[in-house]
Amino acid sequence: MPQATFICSDGVHRAVDVAIGANLMRAATDNGIEGIIGDCGGAMSCATCHVFVEDSFSDRLPAMQPNEDQILEYTAAGRQPNSRLACQILMSDALAGIVVRIADPQT
Repeated sequence: MPQATFICSDGVHRAVDVAIGANLMRAATDNGIEGIIGDCGGAMSCATCHVFVEDSFSDRLPAMQPNEDQILEYTAAGRQPNSRLACQILMSDALAGIVVRIADPQT
């Protein structure tokens, strides 16, 4: 099973197994990753799963959909060029080993 690494606000790296097709928000909440809240359950309406994708993985992600782009304008932590919603990142073989930094603060 591929892994994703979450870099928490305190700098701690947490690697978790993520099933192919599962989203990173669910993987984080299922594994008790601090800082990924996912209030909307992945409905792309809260932005509490805002992450910054490490540059080496940015070009492997599918294009951002307009709804995600709009929601990212309202994040608690300032939007960056590598901002994404973890609920919209679905694990695939191409993303094995992905590293994301959790946006701080989320609320």
